[in-house]
Amino acid sequence: MNGEQKIQKLKVTKEQLEHLRSRISSKENNKYCFLGYVLDLEKGSIQDKVVKNPKRIKFDAQIISVLLSHYVSGKPSPLTSILIKFNKLQGGYAYEKAFNIRAAQPVAKTFSKKPDDLLEAGKMLGGTPLKYGDCSILIPAIEGIPIVYILWAETEFPASITVLFDQSANSYLPTEDLAVLAELASSRLIKAKNAKHPQKLHKHYWTT
Repeated sequence: MNGEQKIQKLKVTKEQLEHLRSRISSKENNKYCFLGYVLDLEKGSIQDKVVKNPKRIKFDAQIISVLLSHYVSGKPSPLTSILIKFNKLQGGYAYEKAFNIRAAQPVAKTFSKKPDDLLEAGKMLGGTPLKYGDCSILIPAIEGIPIVYILWAETEFPASITVLFDQSANSYLPTEDLAVLAELASSRLIKAKNAKHPQKLHKHYWTT
């Protein structure tokens, strides 16, 4: 198993790859790193640098293929530096409950007792620590779409987490896709934490 090459082709067209190459500025040798993946913008493939699981990369590639195909159809907009909750995105209120269950609660549960683990996991995904709550980090999910996690650790009250987007997020992706992207980012934070502390594996949504 360890000798297998963890590379998976994406279901994207040559035209979509061309759009990605022209849109993504933070690339090196036509390779773009995001959420712990390396995307080859020439070959249209991804490699997982966090999780060593061939089944996982195949499943993730399906999700990423859809997200990237929609991403290239968006209209890039400069970041506003105004952070908003999911329910403030276009139609976000209709998905808010499911979003909290699938994107927010698993992160709160995983990092509730050791907030610093969120920072460590986030840094593995290229994240930048912030100064909100007990612990917070900005994750560059896809270029132009940062996602901010603000954690209030478990004390006499249960842990809670707030997931925020830049106000410009809908210019890149519709709200349904932003929900999927945040769920993927949350899954990657949990996977990064488990990769660093393999003795503390937990089951969460997205785990296969």
